[in-house]
Amino acid sequence: MSQTAYHPRWHRKPMSVWWWLEKPAYARFVLREISSVFVALFAGLTLLHVQALREGPDGHARFVEWLRRPGVLALDAVILAFVLLHAFTWFHLAARAVALRFMGRRVPDGAIVAGNYAAFLVASAVVAFFLTRG
Repeated sequence: MSQTAYHPRWHRKPMSVWWWLEKPAYARFVLREISSVFVALFAGLTLLHVQALREGPDGHARFVEWLRRPGVLALDAVILAFVLLHAFTWFHLAARAVALRFMGRRVPDGAIVAGNYAAFLVASAVVAFFLTRG
């Protein structure tokens, strides 16, 4: 005899596919999670670029020409937006995920977030320096 025959039916409110749009906090959470797909796309594009570099000047020129197509440029803009969203939301989450202590006291969340932004700015400045050098 099965227990399910006597088990009461639970009332479950039907839920829309768009439930996450009901509250801004839910939307931010889902967008942050979706952004990881675009981080993976960025990693894939980077690997394709490395492969093109391995193929020599002709292979790299073909890849750069492909990157200049309007559809690829639009995709790159979307990828950039989601990668920045991913980075900035994780900058803020790091303060909650890491209980950093200094001299026996917990470092304030704002200091951890500020440190993340400072490291981002320094890394961006270093990359910009090397890209604009020559």
